[in-house]
Amino acid sequence: MSAEFELTRNITIGQYLPTGSVIHRLDPRYKLAAFVIMILAIAVCNTYIGNLFALAVCLIMFRLSHIPLHYGISGVKPAVPFIIILAIMQLLFYGEIARGGTIYFQYGFITISSEVIRLVVVSAMRFVEVIFLSSVLTLSTSTTELTHGMERLLGPLEKVKFPVHAFALIITIAIRFVPTFAMEMEKMMKAQASRGADFGTGEWWRIVKRTKDMFPIIIPLFNVALSRAEDLILAMEARCYTPGAARTRYAHYRATPKDFAAIGICMILAFVMLIIPW
Repeated sequence: MSAEFELTRNITIGQYLPTGSVIHRLDPRYKLAAFVIMILAIAVCNTYIGNLFALAVCLIMFRLSHIPLHYGISGVKPAVPFIIILAIMQLLFYGEIARGGTIYFQYGFITISSEVIRLVVVSAMRFVEVIFLSSVLTLSTSTTELTHGMERLLGPLEKVKFPVHAFALIITIAIRFVPTFAMEMEKMMKAQASRGADFGTGEWWRIVKRTKDMFPIIIPLFNVALSRAEDLILAMEARCYTPGAARTRYAHYRATPKDFAAIGICMILAFVMLIIPW
């Protein structure tokens, strides 16, 4: 089979890679808080140098977590067609929004200037950085730790009747099902390719054709998703899960100086990205 059918290779979100690094040993509450700080800083940063700095920080996090960089690159590959489409749309239709700078080309409503190019490049870099950070977070944090960390971090919202436990459970299940659906989709693609389907063997830049070739597996994939959801419901009911019921916690987390140091370092990095005039 072609390597393009190996979808699970390119899905890093939802998988866990235990390496015992310092990032793995961080309290999941503070790890999630640090992740949110970095994501917000990346979303606001709109300069070349600031995003290059953020990209360097992501690469350092891969090094500190002892996670091979190819895991992060594999996570970026499925998003490349979407990033290209978004870049083309921004290049063609953002001329009236991103005003200023040097105009390189203008025809009708299409205006390509230095500001538009900056917006396109920065947006693409943001996508890559967010995928890298998400890969580091999920590869260094187990599903159970993500659930407990998110629940404890959002605990104060329980005072306003927000269903914190249900929300954390939904998010965690969604993350965990990403590699599961990728595996099911891979099975369907291989099965249909053995019957003569040609998706997965063409050039990756033929986006329209590849999208059209994917239609035959959409309905079976929905059926599998519903079946998996039903199995999960039955499993939770068999374990007497009751939404909204008072629950005890097996794991109790205690913050250590390294957890506070991680938050402080992320705040400093965010400050460097946003405040210092590049």
